[in-house]
Amino acid sequence: MSEKGLHLGLIMDGNGRWAKMRHLPRTAGHLAGLKSLKKVVLGAINQNVKYLSLYCFSTENWKRSEEEVKYLMSLFSSKIYGELPFYNENGIRILTLGDLSPLPEDAKKAIADTIRATENNSVITVQLAINYGGQSEICQAVGRAVADGVTEFTPEILRSYFEHPEIPPVDVIARSAGEIRLSNFLLYDSAYAEFIFCDKLWPDWNEEDVAFVLKEYSHRVRRFGGVK
Repeated sequence: MSEKGLHLGLIMDGNGRWAKMRHLPRTAGHLAGLKSLKKVVLGAINQNVKYLSLYCFSTENWKRSEEEVKYLMSLFSSKIYGELPFYNENGIRILTLGDLSPLPEDAKKAIADTIRATENNSVITVQLAINYGGQSEICQAVGRAVADGVTEFTPEILRSYFEHPEIPPVDVIARSAGEIRLSNFLLYDSAYAEFIFCDKLWPDWNEEDVAFVLKEYSHRVRRFGGVK
């Protein structure tokens, strides 16, 4: 953990399976997952997490059905800015990771308005990874560096060209729904992160699951290649 505070990353998986188990459309799972997200954010605040990165929509998620993608875009348009009172009451600063240019105009506006409206909040910074992929993040950073004339790289130089280099690398990444892979999430910054994989589907998560993840993390010994 850096001096700036703990950084938790969450891969929110299982919305579709949660809905299928209840004989509901996948969209119902995404709405339920959104409700669980508020509980998880409050749990992160209660556990003194300073940075929370959430995998909302990957660069690969465009492969899903047109109906599902359209519904997710509508959630970005209607729900992100719509939760502004919740953000401000709890000191939540919103940022995004990823290329927002392909999103609908109303979604981009809602996200931009939310970022501006929460920029002075300081209890926790929540990064929403939207149209995000770890491989693309690295390629884009290299492109920006080369455009600046950089010809020799160190890890620190490359990271300085990331979207939010002021935010420390992720300390622990947890994934719901039993899958055991990163799925292109925070590839560069997860070099020395701890990983925790949970069977519970994302819409069933709440404050207690955040506490569980961080308790498990507290038992890990991070050596960063050295010896303790």
